[in-house]
Amino acid sequence: QVQLVESGGGSVQAGGSLRLSCAASGRPFSTYTMGWFRQAPGKEREFVAVISWSGENTYYVDSVKGRFTISRDNAKNTVYLQMNSLKPEDTAVYYCATDDVRYRWSLGYSAYKYWGQGTQVTVSS
Repeated sequence: QVQLVESGGGSVQAGGSLRLSCAASGRPFSTYTMGWFRQAPGKEREFVAVISWSGENTYYVDSVKGRFTISRDNAKNTVYLQMNSLKPEDTAVYYCATDDVRYRWSLGYSAYKYWGQGTQVTVSS
């Protein structure tokens, strides 16, 4: 049973920083792509960032490029999302997710089978 548990959310003022963590369990961590998504009130869930199984490749939605950094520690079965220069429009519930196919570079929402429960990020102006 794959489990993903996010932590690190909270409330910050615009310009501040937060670091989200997602701890994975239930299967070998280092062979799967990991992604971060977010969902703001009244909006659809959107892709934020993805990192390949080795950590060598990353990809971001344009709105967070240069401000967010995704990383992973395969020894700790954890993926991170460092968020700097936060803006009110970053306010959302943030979810980590993972594919169910090893060594697949997963950008599409439909490729992600397992999801965490989400962590709230609130950015005030």
